[in-house]
Amino acid sequence: MQQVIGKEAVLYTKDKGDRVRCTACARYCSIPEGKIGLCGIRGNIGGKLYLFVYGRIIAGQIDPIEKKPVIHYHPGSMIYSIATTGCNWLCQYCQNYDISQRRKIEGIEMSPEQVVEQALYYGCEGIAYTYNQPTIFIEYARDVGVIARSKGVFNIFVSNGYDTPETVSMMKEFLDCITVDFKGSGETKFVRRYIGIPDAQPVFDTLREIRDKTNIHVEITDLIVPKVGDDLDAARRLARFVHDELGPDVPLHFLRFHPDYKMMDLPYTPVETLEKHYDIAREEGLRYVYIGNIPGHRYESTYCPECNNIVVGRFGYNITAWNLDEHNRCIFCYYPIPIIGKLSKNAYRKRFQFIM
Repeated sequence: MQQVIGKEAVLYTKDKGDRVRCTACARYCSIPEGKIGLCGIRGNIGGKLYLFVYGRIIAGQIDPIEKKPVIHYHPGSMIYSIATTGCNWLCQYCQNYDISQRRKIEGIEMSPEQVVEQALYYGCEGIAYTYNQPTIFIEYARDVGVIARSKGVFNIFVSNGYDTPETVSMMKEFLDCITVDFKGSGETKFVRRYIGIPDAQPVFDTLREIRDKTNIHVEITDLIVPKVGDDLDAARRLARFVHDELGPDVPLHFLRFHPDYKMMDLPYTPVETLEKHYDIAREEGLRYVYIGNIPGHRYESTYCPECNNIVVGRFGYNITAWNLDEHNRCIFCYYPIPIIGKLSKNAYRKRFQFIM
C-alpha cells in the first residue's frame, strides 16, 4: 500500500464510486483511488483526498513586495516567499517551470510554525505564497497564514485566480492581499493553446467572489506575450472588467514577457506594445496603471490622478520617491491615494535574497 504523506485535505467532496472530487481549483478534478489530480500534489488514498505537500516547501526566498508585483499594499516591505511543487496550469512560458511543472513531491519539511519563524527571523513583514498556484496547497497556506497573522505578519497570494467559491471562503480566514495574474489578457484562444484551460471565466468569477465576500486587497497583472498574447481588444475587455466590476482604483500591471521554458522562440515584449496596453487601460478609466519588468520606465511610478505629479517614484523594485503625507495623500494637492500602509522601514535597506 502506498505510504501516505502530507495531510488530509479539506477542500474535497465524495464523488461516484471510489472517487473524490477536489474543490481547490476550477478544474474540479474527479480523482480515482490511488490517483493524483492534474496539479500533481492532491491525490486519493483510501477514499480521502490528501495534500501530499503539506509541510513541505520547494522554495523559500526573501523578496521585495514590489516583485510580486504588489505596489499599493505596504510598499517597501520585505516578504518571505514560499512555494510547493505542482500547479493547476500548464503555462508553456513559465519562468518557474522547474517548480510548477514538477510532478514529484519534493522539498524541505517545514511546519507552519517554522515558516512563520523563518519570516520573522529575516525581518519580513509578510509571507507570499507564490512561484506556483497557492490555492492548490491552500490548507497548508491557511495554517501558515493564521499563525502569521497572530504574529503581525500579513499574507499575500500570487495567484492565477483559477479558483472556486470554496477556496475564496478559506482565503477569508487568513489572506490580506492577492495579485491575480492574467496571461494574454485572458483571451480564450491564448489560454487554451498556452495554458491548457478551456477559458478564463473562472478567474473573473473568482474576482467577483473576492469582491463580494472578502476585504482582501486586490491587484491585477497581465503578462503580455508578443505575437500570440498581445491582443488589444482583449486588453480593453480586461481593463473594462477591472473598472466596472472591481473599481477604477484597482491597480492593473502590464508585464513584459521574456522567453522561457517552451517559448524560447518569442522575443521580449516590445515597449511600444506595453505602452499601447497602458493607454487603453487609461482610456477605460483606470487611475493606476503600471508597466512592469522594464526598470526605469516612467509608468513604474504612481501618479496623482488629480495633479499628475509623481507620488511614489520607482526604479525596478526600489522606491525612489515618496510624496505622500501621513494620510497617504498627495503632498502637492492632497488627493487621497489608495495605498494601504505606510512606507516600510525596509524600503531603504539594502535588498538581498535568501535562497534555501
